[in-house]
Amino acid sequence: MHSSSSSLPIIADTRFFVRHQRTLPVKGQHRKTLIVHANSNVYRNPNIAKLQAGYLFPEINRIKMKHLEENPDAKIISLGIGDTTEPIPQPITKAMAAAAENLGTSDGYAKYGGYGAEQGQALLREKLAERFYADVNIQASDIFVSDGSKCDISRLQMMFGSNRRVAVQDPSYPAYVDSSVMIGNTEMYDHASKQYGKIVYLACSSENDFFPNLDLAKDAELIFFCSPNNPTGAAATRDQLIELVRHAKETGSIIIYDAAYSIYISNPNCPKTIFEIPGADECCIETCSFSKYAGFTGLRLGWTVVPENLKFADGSLVKNDWNRLMCTSFNGASNIAQAGGMACLSDEGMTAMSELVSFYKDNATILKNTFEEMGYAVYGGTDAPYVWVSFDGRDSWEVFTEVLTKCDIVVTPGSGFGPAGDGFIRCSAFGHRENILEAAQRLNRSFSKR
Repeated sequence: MHSSSSSLPIIADTRFFVRHQRTLPVKGQHRKTLIVHANSNVYRNPNIAKLQAGYLFPEINRIKMKHLEENPDAKIISLGIGDTTEPIPQPITKAMAAAAENLGTSDGYAKYGGYGAEQGQALLREKLAERFYADVNIQASDIFVSDGSKCDISRLQMMFGSNRRVAVQDPSYPAYVDSSVMIGNTEMYDHASKQYGKIVYLACSSENDFFPNLDLAKDAELIFFCSPNNPTGAAATRDQLIELVRHAKETGSIIIYDAAYSIYISNPNCPKTIFEIPGADECCIETCSFSKYAGFTGLRLGWTVVPENLKFADGSLVKNDWNRLMCTSFNGASNIAQAGGMACLSDEGMTAMSELVSFYKDNATILKNTFEEMGYAVYGGTDAPYVWVSFDGRDSWEVFTEVLTKCDIVVTPGSGFGPAGDGFIRCSAFGHRENILEAAQRLNRSFSKR
């Protein structure tokens, strides 16, 4: 045996490769033998194989990077991926810095280090209940702290399992559909309709005030609903949410309610939590996050509310299964991130978050006014950090490409959020003010109808 192999060539030992021979139908022909070389006998998950292309936002970033390679002097402005840009407020970062310092001492580590509770630190759960659920029937024990809503959406799919009947808003955050596909809740993708079989797509547009016909979901077990909606920016009214809860209670379905942008709601007629609606604690799960509240997109901290009164068909508590899953698949959110969460919920932190949200809402107003002055039909941008712009039925990927080519601006094609999003683009208000103003000028020069 050689004592060092650093200078030796690496040669694959073909004895460890498995040769599979398959006979498959080939379009326009009879059957054809296909020889596949593999290094395992493990078949690919057929549900993941159903997915089309890559996840939306990495695909957009890939196209952006290709554009930069071809145009190295381009000054790209991103209005695409909804990633925060402004610094986390200092009252919050100071608390996290102190928490990190504490972990460097014996006493501090004994108190704050090591594995934490999978459900989240007790004081943080209590503070979340106090700040966001004080006037509704939600207790601290119903709140489970996590590393963010997106992660919890997939964990919820894991808890409910495969072969569920799922309904989603169309358009909506792509993680709802993609995670449904991965867990085994869909049939194959239909290229004609641009939909996965078995999922009920609930079209939301200006024609129905961005609230769907729930009769289409009469057989759905799980309904994904986001308010304010990503991407349209539409915040559901109290009457609409009363109808949503009524539907769930009548059909026995469970609503997975995504409130990730609720802090952006200023309309008093639009509830900030589904639990403002009577009976919601018997049919709803709510997930939320500090990502767009305080700029925690990379820090990762969120929470999911599973009420005590929510039960499965056999009478068992949904909360118990969620707790069991979290204890198995999650070791608790970062101690430092949770210290940041506690600081967010202090009086000083709440004020700082409010100021940060106001900054992004002002950006949204700039973008909304710009497109309206250019002659476009524009939605959202009032109770959400997203502006939803109609391009009169044009293919949204073509619009995306044209905006990138002409303006060096990245937007998000509406069809990436579902077939009902085609003909639209989404513009994110997360950006430095000078970039938002520059983007408005570029768009006006190249796309104004007036």
